[in-house]
Formats: sequence, C-alpha cells, structure tokens
Amino acid sequence: MISDMILKLIFKRLSVAKQADFMKRRGIVLGTRNKNGRQSYLYMVNNLFAEILYENDNPRLKVEGLVVIDGLNKLNRYLEKDLRP
Repeated sequence: MISDMILKLIFKRLSVAKQADFMKRRGIVLGTRNKNGRQSYLYMVNNLFAEILYENDNPRLKVEGLVVIDGLNKLNRYLEKDLRP
C-alpha cells in the first residue's frame, strides 16, 4: 500500500478531475449525502477522504467540485459542521 505521506504529496499535485478519478478507482465509497439540494459522494483511500460533486449528481458525468479532507478527525469535524444550527 502507498504510505499516507507519499499519497498526500502526489495527490495534491493532481488536477481536480484526476483526483476524483483516483478516488473513484482506488477508493472505497463511504456513502452519499444531500446538501443544499445536491447529492455528494464520499470516498476514502487510506486516511484521505474526498467529497465529490458531479454534474447532475451523476458520478458518470463531469466533476463539479471536490473537497479533500486529510484524516478521520478532520472528516468528522467537516461533517459535523453541517449539523450545527
């Protein structure tokens, strides 16, 4: 397996489209969530997480947005901030 440090270093140098492709091919889908009327997909590779938005909410179409989260604690904080009023 690729070490976390090397993975993060290489991953940050990729374009958004290549980052999304990497997560789809190598990652595990953790699930989907609805936010602001849109569906996003959560992926995990090692200790690297990504929330990806696709055109028309379809993962077979173009990537519209990608948020990279480094580590489980940061992922929890990222997800919890949407639950706070």
